[in-house]
Amino acid sequence: MKKNTNLRALAAQTIEKVVEQGQSLSNVLPAAQKTIADKDAALLQEICYGVLRTLPQLEWIISQLMERPMTGKQRALHFLIMVGLYQLMFTRIPPHAALAETVEGAVALKRPQLKGLINGVLRQFQRKQEELTQEMNRGDQQYLHPKWLLTRLKQAWPQQWQKIVEANNQRPPMWLRVNRQHHTRDAWLTLLQESGKNAEPHPEHPDALRLEAPCSVAQLPGFEAGWVTVQDASAQGCVALLDPQNGEVILDLCAAPGGKTTHILEAAPEARVMAVDIDAQRLARITENLQRLNMTADVKLGDGCTPEKWCGDTQFDRILLDAPCSATGVIRRHPDIKWLRRDRDIAELAALQQQILEAIWPHLKPGGTLLYATCSILPEENHLQVAAFLERHEDAVLKGTGSDQQPGLQVFPDPLGGDGFFYAKLLKK
Repeated sequence: MKKNTNLRALAAQTIEKVVEQGQSLSNVLPAAQKTIADKDAALLQEICYGVLRTLPQLEWIISQLMERPMTGKQRALHFLIMVGLYQLMFTRIPPHAALAETVEGAVALKRPQLKGLINGVLRQFQRKQEELTQEMNRGDQQYLHPKWLLTRLKQAWPQQWQKIVEANNQRPPMWLRVNRQHHTRDAWLTLLQESGKNAEPHPEHPDALRLEAPCSVAQLPGFEAGWVTVQDASAQGCVALLDPQNGEVILDLCAAPGGKTTHILEAAPEARVMAVDIDAQRLARITENLQRLNMTADVKLGDGCTPEKWCGDTQFDRILLDAPCSATGVIRRHPDIKWLRRDRDIAELAALQQQILEAIWPHLKPGGTLLYATCSILPEENHLQVAAFLERHEDAVLKGTGSDQQPGLQVFPDPLGGDGFFYAKLLKK
């Protein structure tokens, strides 16, 4: 039996875990959703994602309405005020309902004596909303990104940074990958249209469709039978570049949750695929995805820095390395990335990427292909990383992705397109 929990208080506690404790929203949100009625799970998700998307604006408004922020044991109430502000600014929830439920959240957070304060701050906002909103849209808080990230984006992409930021702040489209072993994309699209939904084919990626409106996977024809998978268009681009062939031995490194592993097997069902990841919990997702699609791969727990421990002296025809990265290309899907990442993380991630690249290169057969990919839009993790690798390895050649001056293909997040992604295809002489 699920408890009758105050949803706004639960949202405040969930956001606090992300912002104050550095936990990932994709870890803490599902646990919170299990404690409430199923019909309320979508609203909890909307509030948590929305607050994390618009955090700098909400922080700025609170700074205008309160002399000092709430700290220590009262910190959860700071986030409860944010939850109230977000509802008033960005949702269709009637203001009286948003106010009443948010104020009651103080009781659930064991601070009933502060109900009057919460009520006062939110009502003050209602009175000043117009002037506050105008002023708010003048400063850096309008971009909804931490300063360090804005600085990096402006330096790396002086022409494109505003478009990148704009795309990051929007809700992501829902992309699907049609399993070519069951249907052509057009044939499955017809089935989708017969079920009352529509989607747009991607101009470059042959299996990709963008739904006109996101929906539950239960509403997708043949989802449980493996006819279709939810996967962003840019992530689907990996397999076209990797170009897997039947009979080859292929490694998918840092493979969880298994979207690319299964895509490789859809493209080359008779390839021998090894899928490796360092995270045991996420590794289980690979197995689940393989089972739904009725596919087989050799799934292993392993560290990309020490391949000899999990593959011995195996040589692979092709390696897909979807390297651990800052995930700055998928902020629209995971707005908590903006608040979990720190400026110093980028150099650490680049060092880890280099270590994995160096460790796995000897396991690629001469004549083989390694596709280096990240869901980042920062040069240190992408073209600068690959340029340095090419300089160190005379037996590595860039193939069809970028130029020697700027190796690799950089894709930016796009409101109607895929996420931010980087690919570099390397051949071993």
